[in-house]
Amino acid sequence: MSFLVTGGAGFIGSNLVHFLLERGHGVVNLDKLTYAGNLASLDDVRSHSRYRFIRGDIRDADLLEKIFAEHRPDAVLNLAAESHVDRSIDAPNDFIQTNVVGTFCLLNAALAYYESLSGDARHGFRFLHVSTDEVFGSLGKEGTFSEATPYAPNSPYSASKAGADHLVRAWHRTYGLPALTTNCSNNYGPYQFPEKLIPHMILSALRDNSLPVYGDGQNIRDWLYVLDHCRALLTVLERGVPGESYAIGGNCERTNLEIVGFICDVLDALRPREDGRSYRERIAFVPDRPGHDRRYAMNASKIKNELGWSPEWTFQEGMRKTIAWYLENEAWVDGILNGSYRLKRMGTGGHDT
Repeated sequence: MSFLVTGGAGFIGSNLVHFLLERGHGVVNLDKLTYAGNLASLDDVRSHSRYRFIRGDIRDADLLEKIFAEHRPDAVLNLAAESHVDRSIDAPNDFIQTNVVGTFCLLNAALAYYESLSGDARHGFRFLHVSTDEVFGSLGKEGTFSEATPYAPNSPYSASKAGADHLVRAWHRTYGLPALTTNCSNNYGPYQFPEKLIPHMILSALRDNSLPVYGDGQNIRDWLYVLDHCRALLTVLERGVPGESYAIGGNCERTNLEIVGFICDVLDALRPREDGRSYRERIAFVPDRPGHDRRYAMNASKIKNELGWSPEWTFQEGMRKTIAWYLENEAWVDGILNGSYRLKRMGTGGHDT
C-alpha cells in the first residue's frame, strides 16, 4: 500500500515510517519540521525507493491537493501535531493552529481526493487520525478510559486534540469520509524528543543534572512501547471499521516516580556514575505543573477482541531497549541539544496566546 504520513519526522511518526517501509509499503512523509521534527531520525531511509519526504504544513490546501494528485495514497495517517502539555501551557496558539485548523484542512483535502476515487481505490481508502488518551481528562484511583468515555480535556494540548477528534467524527458522519480514530496511552522508545519524561530523565542523568519530578511523583500513566503502537495503527487501518475509534494501551500503569527510579537503576548498571553513587540521588521534587492530570489508564479490550491486537513488549524489555538506544545514539541527541532546546522546564503557567 501507499501511505501519506503527516508528522512523519516526529517521534511516533519516524518509528511508523520505518515500520511501514520494513513491511513493504510506500510512504510519503509530509512534515513541517517544527522543533520536534527531526530528519536525522530518518537518515537511514532518506534514499529508500519507496520513501518520499515533503516539507510542508498540513494547513497548506494547495500543497495537500498537489500531494494527493501526484502520489494518490491508499490511506492517510495523521500524526501531525503539537504534542507536549508543558509547551501547550506556554504557547496554546500553536496547538490550536496545528491540531485543530491543520486537521480541518487535511480532512477537507482527503475528502476531495476520496470523492474523486472510484472502484477498489474508493472502497479501500482510509483516513486514520492518531489521537491521545488525554482527551478523556483524569481518572481517580479506579477505572479505565475506553472508547465510550466522555471527553473532558484539561490542558490546551488535550483540548486541541479533542477538537480534532470531533472534526474527524463529523467528517465521517456528515460527508462519508472513511475515517477512524485511535486514542493511545503514553508512548516511549527511540527518537523521542527529549522534552518528554523518559528521554528527559535519561539525558539529564547522563549530564549529571538533577532529575525533576513534578509534585509528589505519584501521577500515573499507562505506558506503551512505540513499536507496539505502530503495529496497532497498521492493524486498525487493515481491519478497523470506518467511523469507529479504538483505544490503544500498554497495560502498563506506572507512577512517574517509578519510571524515574527504573531509569536510574538501569543507568547505574549500564553507565555508572564516576563517584559510584546511584542516579537516584539526583531525583528532585519540583512544583507541579498547572492542571496536571492524576492518572490515565486505557481499556484496550476492543482492539484486542475485534482486531486481534495486543502489546508484545513488556515494560522492562521496552525500557531497557529505549535506554540503550539513547546511550548508543549520542550524535542524534547532540543534534537536538545543540539547538534551541536545552533540557529546560516549560509549562509553569505563563503563556503566549
